[in-house]
Amino acid sequence: MTTVFIHGLGQGPESWDPVTAALGGADGSLRPDLSRLLAEGGSPSYPALYRAFSGWCRPLPEPLALCGLSLGAVLALHYALDHPERVGALALIAPQYQMPQGLLRFQGLLFRVMPESAFAGAGLGKQEMIALTASMADLDFSARLGELACPPLVICGERDRANQKAARELAAKAPGGELRLVPGAGHEVNREAPETLAAILRDSGFFRAAGL
Repeated sequence: MTTVFIHGLGQGPESWDPVTAALGGADGSLRPDLSRLLAEGGSPSYPALYRAFSGWCRPLPEPLALCGLSLGAVLALHYALDHPERVGALALIAPQYQMPQGLLRFQGLLFRVMPESAFAGAGLGKQEMIALTASMADLDFSARLGELACPPLVICGERDRANQKAARELAAKAPGGELRLVPGAGHEVNREAPETLAAILRDSGFFRAAGL
């Protein structure tokens, strides 16, 4: 029985500190460092990151309760589809199940004009960030959402317009999906509204679903 919090792009494992504090410490929870996993994967690409994440999860005691934000939500969804027997609970924050091509292109262009110094503290350098986002362009889990073995709790900030449509669609298409909007929050719900997020996770039955 293992709870795993997976951070988003540009964040680090410490971005979950306010949430776990609001949960009373969330004893036993784990938080992988995606930048470290990407380095271990040997290539700044999503396939390499997913392979490294899957390997990181392999020795963890079942069932897993996966809670991911943004890129972390994509990894959590992907893993739950590939390993339904291992995942007992799934919370997806600001998720995308089919990569928005226009948004990715805009993000890539934005990264290209930003100075290297702007990526300090993001865990990845400028070229790595560009390569990683470009490698996600073909991801599409829309035909597999019906395969989810546990009903996903889908969470999105009320002000996160870029991801709210996908969050609503994912919750509607996945078996037993539930949508929760976080009032006043934008994209980084774990940083902007940690206490509200903790309350949603606690009250929704996310931890009970995994037997925690």
